[in-house]
Amino acid sequence: MFESSNPWKNPTTESMCDALVSQIIKDNSDITNVRDADAAKKAAYAETLAQFETQRGGALWYPYIGSGRGNGALVELRDGSIKYDLISGIGVHWGHSHPKLLKATLEATLHSTIMHGNLQQDMLTVDLVSLLIQHSGLPHAFISTSGAMANENALKLAFYHHPGRTRVLAFERCFMGRTLALASITDKSAYREGLPTTLAVDYLPFYDSSSPEKSAKKLRDYVRRYPGQHAALCLELIQGEGGYYPAPASFFKELIDIAKAADISILADEVQTFGRTECLFVSQSLGLIDDIDILTVGKLLQVCATLFRSTHKPKPGLISQTFTGSSTALAAGISILTQLTTEPYLGTTGKIMTLSQLFRDGLSALASRYPGSIHGPFGYGSMIAFTPFKGSMDDAKNLCTRLFEEGIIGFVAGAEPTRVRFLLPMGGIQESDLAPIFQHIERAIASMCMGAIADGAQPSYFLNFSAGVGFDDRQRLAKDKKESRS
Repeated sequence: MFESSNPWKNPTTESMCDALVSQIIKDNSDITNVRDADAAKKAAYAETLAQFETQRGGALWYPYIGSGRGNGALVELRDGSIKYDLISGIGVHWGHSHPKLLKATLEATLHSTIMHGNLQQDMLTVDLVSLLIQHSGLPHAFISTSGAMANENALKLAFYHHPGRTRVLAFERCFMGRTLALASITDKSAYREGLPTTLAVDYLPFYDSSSPEKSAKKLRDYVRRYPGQHAALCLELIQGEGGYYPAPASFFKELIDIAKAADISILADEVQTFGRTECLFVSQSLGLIDDIDILTVGKLLQVCATLFRSTHKPKPGLISQTFTGSSTALAAGISILTQLTTEPYLGTTGKIMTLSQLFRDGLSALASRYPGSIHGPFGYGSMIAFTPFKGSMDDAKNLCTRLFEEGIIGFVAGAEPTRVRFLLPMGGIQESDLAPIFQHIERAIASMCMGAIADGAQPSYFLNFSAGVGFDDRQRLAKDKKESRS
């Protein structure tokens, strides 16, 4: 078992940290289920939200400001409400007040510096790099503070390896980040409105089971049209922001073989998918890790990293930054990575895939009880998504709002259709959480159905909702809601 470097191996410090963690867990033990906001805090909370939105220059997607308290998959907001956090900061949260993370980050606050930089590293960075290399099989790992920087560094390595080349290949509906270069690749026009184009990008259709050969054909066309001009083929092995679309290994393998024949570097963007399937990396789940030249990870790791082969080793100074990461972020990353690889999270029967199947089964059951409301479920591992109703952005946002009011935090993904997605906090969520979670999801779906019918929607829109399939009446829903929050 890997043991992180800790300069305070003395009984006094250890016992003090252990005592503080125990006290925090005790203080949060009252967070056991969904709870409505405290009426006495609503006005002040609304004022804080309004002030913050003005100060930041834009509205919040949810009226969410955390109190700093949480327990497992549950989080408390500043207004006193408690909700199931099923989006995890879009994939960052391992679990709220997880005892091992509390212990690791408490010890990290005792380091002599808060931030670690390129000039002066400390053993936390050394330990994390060593773990990433050990578990990926790639010989080099460069730590950075965001997924965008990890992907920027990856592109630098690819272009440096192929001097003179100016183009990259990526999938339609892909997301790589929001910097100027990455906005040029991200296939969403709203994210680059008003921005200059910095890279030439050629898009491939993502996997389509009805015509899987069209992506390879398109790639061959690009290679012929722009010979010797592509530096990298950017692969999202499971599309995240695009709507949680997986694809079989054979689909990627054919594209990789075409690209390698044209001497194009293979870049796997696993910033969102890292630590969410039966293997640590999706490229391992698909048996493709040996084909990858450059691989990026982040989000769940708390810091981010660009892993690469020796063939792509850069000259000094090509990739660098002021901050490698904070002591607490690095320590948390080590703790999460160690938990994933030493506890029963991975594998086909591990916690990730087991809870994934149970969650998908629950959504399938709701789809049967509420025909037309849920299409899917889609996704893989702890990345769960479904298309609500007709799949419009309004449908997805409406359902997310109702879920939030019910005590479930999710988010949207993709377009045409737009989906509701969850990123399950595997370090915090337990099988016992699923029953209450699905009660709240069902009430949100039922209320949306009844609201639409009350507004004059045709019964055909909801298929046989009008016959009462899947819900009884408003009184039953109100009674269940009251009992679950008491």
